[in-house]
Amino acid sequence: MTDSAPGGCASAGARAAHEGILRRQSARESAARTYARALPIVPVRARGLTIEGADGRRYLDCLSGAGALALGHNHPVVLEAIRKVLDSGAPLHALDLATPVKDAFVTELFRTLPPGLAEHARVQFCGPTGTDAVEAALKLVRAATGRRTIMAFAGAYHGMTAGALDASGHAADVRVARLPYPQDYRCPFGVGGAHGAELAARWTESVLDDPKSGVPLPAGMILEPVQGEGGVIPAPDHWMRRMRQLTAERSVPLIADEVQTGVGRTGAFWAVEHSGVTPDVMVLSKAIGGSLPLAVVIYRDDLDVWAPGAHAGTFRGNQLAMAAGTATLAHVRENRLAERAAALGSHMLSQLRDLAGHFPCIGEVRGRGLMIGLELVNPEGEPDSSGRGATGPTAARPREPLPAAPELAAAVQRECLRRGLIVELGGRHASVVRLLPPLTITDEQAAAVLGRLADAVDAAAAGHTGRSGGEHGPRRRQSRPAGAAEGTG
Repeated sequence: MTDSAPGGCASAGARAAHEGILRRQSARESAARTYARALPIVPVRARGLTIEGADGRRYLDCLSGAGALALGHNHPVVLEAIRKVLDSGAPLHALDLATPVKDAFVTELFRTLPPGLAEHARVQFCGPTGTDAVEAALKLVRAATGRRTIMAFAGAYHGMTAGALDASGHAADVRVARLPYPQDYRCPFGVGGAHGAELAARWTESVLDDPKSGVPLPAGMILEPVQGEGGVIPAPDHWMRRMRQLTAERSVPLIADEVQTGVGRTGAFWAVEHSGVTPDVMVLSKAIGGSLPLAVVIYRDDLDVWAPGAHAGTFRGNQLAMAAGTATLAHVRENRLAERAAALGSHMLSQLRDLAGHFPCIGEVRGRGLMIGLELVNPEGEPDSSGRGATGPTAARPREPLPAAPELAAAVQRECLRRGLIVELGGRHASVVRLLPPLTITDEQAAAVLGRLADAVDAAAAGHTGRSGGEHGPRRRQSRPAGAAEGTG
């Protein structure tokens, strides 16, 4: 399989098999299924950036397992690590017993941690997903402090279990206090930039210190250094440092949710490193398992108040995931893929901001490293009076925030799929097109991704307004269907 071909031909039998699988999935699986609705493909082979479907079509995958595939699909070092364990006769299930595979994983993981944490850290293996790790982290800080309330932020996403949903703002729980998360384009204070971030920090300080705020001193504060599902919103570094200062001065543990931002995704091995912040607790999953289920909580040793059996899980000892994770962590570290993500991500953001200059339907381009988002808006709508427009370092251009356009974003996603490009949607109104390519993406592949995305925006904008985005700037080249031949240059 090559990464360059955006599509392929399939026999009638292959297409019938493809359609049959999708039909049976629709008939038998839960209505809660999500990705399968927007991405009606049946993957049968994958390598690197490329997925091949049962119908013979090939796609460039910028979803990457929702960020779990730091090295892309079936990377050789990951496959080799898995085969080595399988061929060794080692147990595949070991509960929380010590094994050579686990020892190697923990050693490599600790090698990558921020120095201030690695020197005094403990690791808790919990259930196999990020939401399990979030639940464990909330439970830990409540046990360590004897307090109950958790501080979290508007736009957060921490998982799908009850406590994680509370912290994400999707359920009502008096034990979770919601705080403003700074952003430029839709600043909750209507100012954006450094001033907006300062107001958000002052709000947090007031809630912490005002005895009439209605919020008791919390057990912990949980935040994402870059909000992913919230719309790819990077936290300003100075705001991150303020959150660290405010929590440290009040003995409130700071929990960094690095489930999606970790392992080089944002251009640093861990996203907190951009600001120089050392959290008390880190929640890790996705890429640390090298594409297999694995989640851990890393925390300061003085928080290690667990009684034996206080937090357990049958599948916390996934040996194959630990082997794949060790290989992934080492490959990212040894090949400086975080630095590569920073450089290529900066280039892609620059190219996309140039593109936004030709398409009024792109409200803002933002991101960090290879975690990138384009917010789609209605260019003919009335500006949102609650925000003043982009002014910060991630701004595409200063202007009033326009109404979100989730239908247009969905149309862009569909047009991307037609062109052999898989993207995700997110944001407050599902109006943000998200790119999470593997850290191994080449310059040539990045150019192909940007070209197909530009064509998709052009086609979707034309379909929604009856005119091409090119009428507001240089006309894009004619789009090709996913089955047409096209190189990546």
